[in-house]
Amino acid sequence: MAVRAEPRAVAAAPPQVRPRREREQEVLVWPDLVFIEFISAVLFTATFIALSIIYDAPLLNEANPNVTPNPSKAPWYFLNLQELLLHMDKGLAGVIAPTIALVVFIAIPYVDRSNEGQGVWFGTRNAVKITLFSFVFAAVATTALIVFDESKHVQVVEKLGGEWPEALAMFENRRSIDSEGPWPDWSREIPIPFNDMNTDDLPGGTGGFIDKFMYPDGLNLNFPAILVEQIIPVVTMFGLAILMIWILYEMRWVRTVRDGTIAVFSGLMSIFWVLTIVGSFFRGAGQTLVWPWDLVVDEG
Repeated sequence: MAVRAEPRAVAAAPPQVRPRREREQEVLVWPDLVFIEFISAVLFTATFIALSIIYDAPLLNEANPNVTPNPSKAPWYFLNLQELLLHMDKGLAGVIAPTIALVVFIAIPYVDRSNEGQGVWFGTRNAVKITLFSFVFAAVATTALIVFDESKHVQVVEKLGGEWPEALAMFENRRSIDSEGPWPDWSREIPIPFNDMNTDDLPGGTGGFIDKFMYPDGLNLNFPAILVEQIIPVVTMFGLAILMIWILYEMRWVRTVRDGTIAVFSGLMSIFWVLTIVGSFFRGAGQTLVWPWDLVVDEG
């Protein structure tokens, strides 16, 4: 007779305890975050108090709507755009160029899809060198262009006892390319489509959107003006960016997409700060380029 075997009890495995993470692997709100924020707030507050004690900020004269201070400047965060307005077409400086810069910033995460080095400052081997080179390159190039556009090179030649050659008159500054260049008369009145129609017949009529933005010089194209205000600035901006990347590539510093984005970002930030500093401290009456200690505000 078969004997039924009793089922043997199987010992249950002891519950596995999740290993506790090491302290150095954790970043807690307190004290890691809040303590740093508190110290930063104290330092900023102390700095602001010290600045308010050291520098006097008296109230200016009562505002007069009939008199505009000279120079009249935008808030500091817009001074870079105000500086750009002095060197190129207003629509290009105030709308198109800033939009392109913002699009570049937005596109960086979509262009650089690599997961390597995410969240790490200077996450590539040559990142520090690329950042420094790009920042200095953009700063020097931007400063040189501003100095050229203000004819400071001509003033240096004259202070040294020389005289700027008449043959190079069109290279005194950007605007002189238009005014002093040997442009034939026809280049300033190039017929464009529908140039035989009356501006009153355009959508919106004379002075309307179409007339103002598509036909700023009447029903003809002024090629020298377009060259100076639009073509040269655009070619200069993109040309210098391409030149910077090419130099870094030839130096074997830029080898990945991330290297390229670091270079472009550093260059744009450098341009932002150079334009802001020049607009804040080096623009005097009539937006002329002066030393900071010669800066005087005429309140009328």
